[in-house]
Amino acid sequence: MPHWYDVTAWNERLGNDSQTIHSLRRFRTRWLKQGWTFEASMSEVSAPVAEILKSEITPHPLSLAERLDSNLDGATKLLFRTDEGLMIESVILRAGTGRTSLCISSQVGCAAACRFCATGQMGIARNLSASQILDQIVQANQLLQDEDRRVRNIVFMGMGEPLHNADNLHEAIAALTSPLLFDYAPQRLLVSTVGIPDEMLRLDQKFPSVNLALSLHSADEIGRQDLIPLAKRVPLDRLRETLLQLKLSDKRRIMIEYLMLENRTDRPEDAEKLIAFLENIEAHINLIPYNSIDGADDLRGSNQAVRDRFAIRLRAAGYPVTIRYSLGADIAAACGQLIQRENRQIAKQLRTTPVANR
Repeated sequence: MPHWYDVTAWNERLGNDSQTIHSLRRFRTRWLKQGWTFEASMSEVSAPVAEILKSEITPHPLSLAERLDSNLDGATKLLFRTDEGLMIESVILRAGTGRTSLCISSQVGCAAACRFCATGQMGIARNLSASQILDQIVQANQLLQDEDRRVRNIVFMGMGEPLHNADNLHEAIAALTSPLLFDYAPQRLLVSTVGIPDEMLRLDQKFPSVNLALSLHSADEIGRQDLIPLAKRVPLDRLRETLLQLKLSDKRRIMIEYLMLENRTDRPEDAEKLIAFLENIEAHINLIPYNSIDGADDLRGSNQAVRDRFAIRLRAAGYPVTIRYSLGADIAAACGQLIQRENRQIAKQLRTTPVANR
């Protein structure tokens, strides 16, 4: 049975007559682009075709477990459950400009095990399928329809390391940018990674207009390895060499995510090391505030004055800089904060349950 986003397979399955193809396109437009429910979108196809689709398509491989709306800034956290019972998170961000972004997950847990990240502390890493990745956008758009909104920008910056799930990521991006499916411009997509050189180059080659963000967080070798254990496999010189090979320009810069940690990443010498690392690289630097998590009591976020001074030095070196602010603080919008313990418990149960009983 083809996946619901496999246009060619469904055209072959249902026949290639023009009327059927036209009705399928209207169905996909209503469901994927306009945020109609699956059932309502069925009104766009003939009865025989509708019966086939109803019997063979599972419209939502994820179940929405909870919705949390911030009273501070309009952020909405969506908690989804997989068929195994594991939880993932997506966050809707409503900017004051009226633009709507969605931060989505690519895995349950994350093998990068970054010390500052709740997702990395779960101790598990399971890939989401392409349909599970895409369903986060489908369900978010359905929720937003009542607000006369649609997700405008999609950020793979939720739970998981996207490039550890590269094949499913590529499949999802292909569906998102297909005119017959979601029809997003590639420039509306951003993939964030801690730095997997070969996969960064493969993504850049296959989707040269999709934006890429590097979670650098420190340009000091020892300091970065302390924060990101995976960095021990990829030294900074190799990471820099990879950035120099990307198809970057003034219009398509690498996004550098840089976590501001007191006396770890925010000192004047840290700014100088970052500037040296980015020499001759087209980059936009995001300075990120720290959201405290369980098990990392030694980490403290930099204060506003320090962040401002750091930004001034980077701008003086010629780099565009954005000082980010935490959104959805009242709903623990940083990925993994709400479900860290629950996923650990569920994963433990799955490991001890006999396969025949699953």
